[in-house]
Amino acid sequence: MTVDGFSLAATTNDLGREPDAREAADLLEFRMDSANDPIEQLADYDGELPILATNRSQWAGGHAEDQGRLDALMTAAEFGAVELVDVELETARGTEWVVDEFRDQDVELVISFHDFDATPDRETLDAIIEECAEYGDIAKFATQVEDRRDCLRILSAIESATRDGIRTAGMGMGKLGSHTRVVAPLYGSALGYAPLASDSSEYAPGQLPLRELRSLVETLETGAVDDGVLEGL
Repeated sequence: MTVDGFSLAATTNDLGREPDAREAADLLEFRMDSANDPIEQLADYDGELPILATNRSQWAGGHAEDQGRLDALMTAAEFGAVELVDVELETARGTEWVVDEFRDQDVELVISFHDFDATPDRETLDAIIEECAEYGDIAKFATQVEDRRDCLRILSAIESATRDGIRTAGMGMGKLGSHTRVVAPLYGSALGYAPLASDSSEYAPGQLPLRELRSLVETLETGAVDDGVLEGL
């Protein structure tokens, strides 16, 4: 799939729950790193939603060990239902050949950056987005929010990158950053992430349940369209 506009991903480690996400989500983010038998799940998958495969390493906040992690992600990309793959910026930097191999699988690449301690200054954040875009199709960043100025920096960076033609997905982590997940689409964010309400795994601090986030985003988008706020974005 080509992400056009805003798409909401339901994050889960159980593909059997796809029907629970179907009405509210545009795709599934399949967290292979916390899933039981992820390749077997992909082989058995017959759902309607396309899949964004993520196999997050331990050093990037996930559960996957480095050995075999990329091989499993490469195998996942061979399944027809997997239309997007997440690769950490650090991985793309260190093993650029991996990016080329994923492109041979005809999947879109989400190049992601996470900072669980802080939100970088604006110059650094812009540089991170640009570097992610050099390696992939969508530049994703998630940073820890310590005060409201961090939120403004995140939203401003999304808006600026979007205007420059970079497909960007940005969000703030933590309690103060939760609302950025709701308003980021108004600033051009291409992707949002939300777990199913009863999912037992926590993937990032500050996430909102899937249906709650979808409802809030749609409410804001409807009001913005009615008021002409989205013109020109």
